[in-house]
Amino acid sequence: HMRFSEKENKHPLQVQKRNEKHNQMWKHRIAENREGCAVQLDAFAHTIQHSTRELGASIFEDEHLEKKIKARLTKMGLKLLSTVFLVAESGRYEIHVTVKAVKGECVTTKEVARVISDCTGRDMVTSKEERVMVGMEYGTLVFVEGPKFHTIQGVAKIGKGCEKISGDNFSMLELPGGKQGVILSDGMGAGKSAFRESSMVVEVLEELLDAGFPKETALQMLNTAMVMGREEVRFSTIDMGQFDLYTGKCELAKAGASTTFIKYKDRVESIKSTSLPVGVMSKLEVDYVDRQLQDGDMVIMVTDGVMDALPVGEQDFLMHAIIEGTSLNNPKELAHHILEQILECSGRMPIDDMTVVVVGIWSLEK
Repeated sequence: HMRFSEKENKHPLQVQKRNEKHNQMWKHRIAENREGCAVQLDAFAHTIQHSTRELGASIFEDEHLEKKIKARLTKMGLKLLSTVFLVAESGRYEIHVTVKAVKGECVTTKEVARVISDCTGRDMVTSKEERVMVGMEYGTLVFVEGPKFHTIQGVAKIGKGCEKISGDNFSMLELPGGKQGVILSDGMGAGKSAFRESSMVVEVLEELLDAGFPKETALQMLNTAMVMGREEVRFSTIDMGQFDLYTGKCELAKAGASTTFIKYKDRVESIKSTSLPVGVMSKLEVDYVDRQLQDGDMVIMVTDGVMDALPVGEQDFLMHAIIEGTSLNNPKELAHHILEQILECSGRMPIDDMTVVVVGIWSLEK
């Protein structure tokens, strides 16, 4: 009876301590979430300010060019209501024309693009989403200066233990401002759960980047959402590249990602990352690297499973040897060649999901 009473007397104190600890934990979590929301709002406000300033600075007037375009479009049987001329920091032109077709006239947007190209002396093209024909009601057509580079990508992947489902995810997307984006994400663990995690990361990033958010803002917003949205820690690495098709510049962003290799004409460069994946800490630190690419250069992204399949201490040396030891210039063939060489070198079943992504860039001005 005495022993039971002693246990009963101790029990309320233990419960109180446990409750206090639990309350402190939730107070800390609420404070973190508030801080995360504040960061998101600041980032959003900064993006709007930056976009507004950029738009205001890019608009210019050219009466001579406007009259020239109007005269040419009138000859084609179109009525021009208004024009807006914009020029980006890189010197790339963007022209908006609000036109309609005169009754009975049938004019394609490609014909309008040719006229504007002749008037400006630049190769002006329409976006893929633009309508094919000029309508009978006033509508705005957007013409942008054609890019000077194009990219081709190839991917080779295999699941842990040769499973069909891999925890790695890859996406290639067209971005505003004449950029091409590539995202490679390695989810925590392997199999279906890792696939769901990395798939969510890639999809959210796609949406944010496609909406026009800068990569820094998009990554921070994604990380905050992942940290705030759940109690357990689940993370994914991010290896992201943005290719400017007007300048050939490549901007890499790495969060917990494996080594990226760039194959130039005469050498191979390796770019490492020391940052943590997304979803671990409330404040995300990302490694950013910019490189100027030339015609025929290739960017090779791999997940940890690829590097871990090679002997420790020789991973960089062997990857350089594999990349330099082939004359393949087709991204898909090169990706499969690298993965085959890695599997042959390891001589065993894959101990982790393995993915190789190769993006090659070529000049259109030849």
